[in-house]
Amino acid sequence: MKKLLALVLALTLLATLAVVNASAEEVAKPEKISIFIDGTVVTSENGQAQFVARWEELTGIKLEITQPDHDAYYDVLQQTISSGDWPDVLILSSTYYSAYASEGVLWDMTDAWENSATKNSGRFIGDSVIEGLKIDGRLYGFAPTRGNGCLTYVKQAWLDAVDMDAPTNYEEYTAMLDAFVTQDPDGNGVDDTFGVSAAGFIGTEAPFTNYLPEFYQDAYPSFVQLEDGTWIDGFTQESMKGALERLAEAYSKGWIDPTTLTNGTKDCRNKFYDDGFGVFTYWAGTWGTNLKTNLENNGLSGELVALEPIAEVDAYFDRVPPVWAITSACENPEGVFKYFIDTMLDGGDMQMLWTYGAEGTHWSTAAETLFAGTDAEVTYAEGEFHMLENLETPGTAYTKNHIDPMLALATFAEGYYDPQEESVKPEARLSAEVFNTHSKLAQIVPSTEEMSMYNGDLTTLKNELIAKVTMGELSYEDAMARFEADGGKEWSDIIVASLNATN
Repeated sequence: MKKLLALVLALTLLATLAVVNASAEEVAKPEKISIFIDGTVVTSENGQAQFVARWEELTGIKLEITQPDHDAYYDVLQQTISSGDWPDVLILSSTYYSAYASEGVLWDMTDAWENSATKNSGRFIGDSVIEGLKIDGRLYGFAPTRGNGCLTYVKQAWLDAVDMDAPTNYEEYTAMLDAFVTQDPDGNGVDDTFGVSAAGFIGTEAPFTNYLPEFYQDAYPSFVQLEDGTWIDGFTQESMKGALERLAEAYSKGWIDPTTLTNGTKDCRNKFYDDGFGVFTYWAGTWGTNLKTNLENNGLSGELVALEPIAEVDAYFDRVPPVWAITSACENPEGVFKYFIDTMLDGGDMQMLWTYGAEGTHWSTAAETLFAGTDAEVTYAEGEFHMLENLETPGTAYTKNHIDPMLALATFAEGYYDPQEESVKPEARLSAEVFNTHSKLAQIVPSTEEMSMYNGDLTTLKNELIAKVTMGELSYEDAMARFEADGGKEWSDIIVASLNATN
C-alpha cells in the first residue's frame, strides 16, 4: 500500500509538472505590447528609440510606448483609466497600485509569478519585497528593484563657507539653514540663497514626507498601522501639529524656498545646480552621482554630504517600490507577463538592457575619449565598459537605465558579465550605503471602498491645509477647525473604520 501510494503521488506530481510545462508552452506570444510609463524609463530625448529597437530585437514583439511628462504622470494616468482606453502595462506607485487593484483595473499575476522563470531561477533575491506587494495574499504588480528612498544631501562648499559641520539634530539643522540664507554661502555678495527646497510641502505619493523629513520627523499625514494592527490617520495626531509649526517657522524665516509649493522635482534639481539652495533631500544611490556631476557641469563643487538622519528623524523611509502591473483589459495577460514582465530580470541581455540601456547609445566597450578638452576628460581602452555621454545633458554620463544595479532583485546569470563595479561611482555607492543603514520600510495601505470614495478629496484638503499653515495663512488650530468643517474628519473616520474592519 505504501509503495502504491508513493507511486500515485509520484505520478500525480509528474502530471502536475506536465500540465504546468504544457501551460507555459501554450502561452501565446503577443504581436504587440502597449506600455504606459513615467520618466524612470528612458525618454525619447535620451535614446528611447534605441532602447525600443533592442527590446524588439530580443523579443520579436512590437513595443508601443506612451510616456507623459514625469511630473504630470499620475494626472494623465487617471485620465487614461477614466477613458477606458487602457494599455497592457502600467507603472504604478504604491497608492495607485493598491487602489487600482481593489477596483479591478489590474490583472492578478499571482499564479504567473509563482511559475515564472524569474522566481524559480535561483538568482532572485527579492522574496520579501514581492511578499510586501501582495494585497490580501494576491499579487497584482511586479517590482524589479527594491523601493529605495530619499536622503538629505548638503553642499560641502556651503558648509565650508559658513564654517559649519554637517548637522546631527534639528537645532543644528535649522542653524545651518539660517546660515545658508544669511551668510552668503555662494559668495556672490547678494542675499539670494535659500536653505532648502522641495517638490511641494508634502509629497504626492507615499511616503509623502520623504522630501522634507527634518520638519516632519515622527509625523505622517496619511494612514498608519500601529504595532497592534490598529489603523489611524496620522494627520489627526498631535505629532502633526509639531511638524506644521516647524514648517511654518522655516517658511517665515526664509529658510524654505517659497516656490516649494509649485516646484516639480526637475525645478528643484535645476535650482540646486544653479546654487539657489544648499540642502536637497533626494534619491539615494545613483542620484548621488547625478547631483555631483550636474553641479560640476555648472562649474560648482560637486562634493556633497550624504547626511545621516538627524536625531529627531531616526530613519529615512524606504518606499514601497513602484510596480509594473498588467491591466485587466489586456487581451493576453499571460503572454504579456511571460514576454515583458518575466524577461526584465532574465540574467542576460534583457536585464542588461533594462539596467544599463542600449549598447552604443547608453554604454559602450569601444576605445574612445569622452568629454575631450574638459576637466572631465576620460579615455577608455578597447573592451573597457563605460557609460556614454548623456544625450539630454551634455557633459555628463549616464548612470543607469530603469533598473538601478544597486537595487536589482536578481543577479545576472553565472558567467554573464555584470559591469556594476565599473558603472557605479563611489559617491553613489556611499549614499546608498548611508540610506540602507538608516532606513525603515514604508507601509502599503490597503484600499477599501471607503478609501476609494473619500481619500481623493481628503488628501486634497489635507494638502491645502498643510500649505496654508506652512505659508502662515492659517494657524494649526484654524486649520483643524477647517478640517472638521469641510468634512475631512468625517471622511478620515470613515476610512479608518473601514481599514480596521479588514483586520
